[in-house]
Amino acid sequence: MPEDRDDGMTRGERVRAAARTLREPRTAAWVADETEVSVQTAQKYLDQLVEDDVLRTIERGERTLYCIDQLMATYREVAVLQREHDQEELTDVLAEMRTKIADWKATYDVSSPSELRASIADLDDEDDIAERRKIASEWEHLADRIQIVRAAVNEYDWASERDTISA
Repeated sequence: MPEDRDDGMTRGERVRAAARTLREPRTAAWVADETEVSVQTAQKYLDQLVEDDVLRTIERGERTLYCIDQLMATYREVAVLQREHDQEELTDVLAEMRTKIADWKATYDVSSPSELRASIADLDDEDDIAERRKIASEWEHLADRIQIVRAAVNEYDWASERDTISA
């Protein structure tokens, strides 16, 4: 398996980039195949990412699988929101997301994305069907985002006190 490719990325950069996009737990061999490195090289960089709390491992039988550490990814995402936006901006975004969901509930007379998807069964118009599917997906995304933005707002003062550099 070739260790060097002409894409301008080192082996480590390829493994780290692939690891950060894992959607499901994968073995070092799978990552090695995807990044065109040896299994040993993939495992070395994957283990570094585990030590850095980017990935975590899951033992399944005799196989070690690597996956994104969702808890740490969420903490990092909250910290990025807190650093890039003030508390008022985050509060406004939170209100906008909630309003959007409330509008969908009222417009479609449903209480969840699942109900909105189920309402597609009563439709014939392909544009209406596509629109409801799009809205259901966006609704699910916003529901996830609301939790993260809420955490950023709730802990804003606490994080701001600790996110200072001493001179």
